[in-house]
Amino acid sequence: MDKIKKFPDIYKLSRAAADYFVNLSRAATQRGDRFSVALSGGSTPESLYALLATEAYASRVDWPMVHLFWGDERCVPPDHIDSNYRMAQHAFIKSVPIPVENVHRIPAERPPEEAARLYERELRQFFGGMEWPRFDLILLGIGDDGHTASLFPHSPALQVTDQWVAENYIEKLDVWRVTLTAPAINAAANIAFMAIGEKKAGRIYEVTQGSYQPDSLPAQLIQPTNGKLVWLVDEAAGSLV
Repeated sequence: MDKIKKFPDIYKLSRAAADYFVNLSRAATQRGDRFSVALSGGSTPESLYALLATEAYASRVDWPMVHLFWGDERCVPPDHIDSNYRMAQHAFIKSVPIPVENVHRIPAERPPEEAARLYERELRQFFGGMEWPRFDLILLGIGDDGHTASLFPHSPALQVTDQWVAENYIEKLDVWRVTLTAPAINAAANIAFMAIGEKKAGRIYEVTQGSYQPDSLPAQLIQPTNGKLVWLVDEAAGSLV
């Protein structure tokens, strides 16, 4: 079963996630390596990002060695209220001394297919000829419908196994998204789901302990090939596991 860590509230969960981020980054930089992270959108990680901007955490990170990516993005301009990049930029990126060239946003203002192609090209350049990208950390959320990143139930990107990045049309929302594919996510060294609230409890139970039906519960596709997976949840979200 997946490793599940429960916390009394979002504040303690976010502190644990911030410590996790800092510790992994320090381990990488002490080896002389870059620290590559794929951020998630949504409301849950905002508290984590805000903590990373505080002196207590920011001072412990070697920011010139950190490279920020995104697990998915809405197909909107970078200054749009719905942009995952914009949220992270306002929450912490603008407040920490990370070089601008180390922030690798998805060019989601472009047509979806082009945005996915350009982002995959940037990832392949960064990861230098690897079969799959080896992120040090990928942060994920889980939707009420069991989606993660922008891998939604019964959506085309669930079937993509030969690309790192895919454009994905979400029929029920009538929107396009750009997302890392499941194989690209699963190649990471560390993957952390973050979830809060009782609305998520049933889905987390189904994903971690229910029958395997990834077309309906895409979060079940996330099974690291050579890495670690952890769920960071509050008591309400983890009440059934």
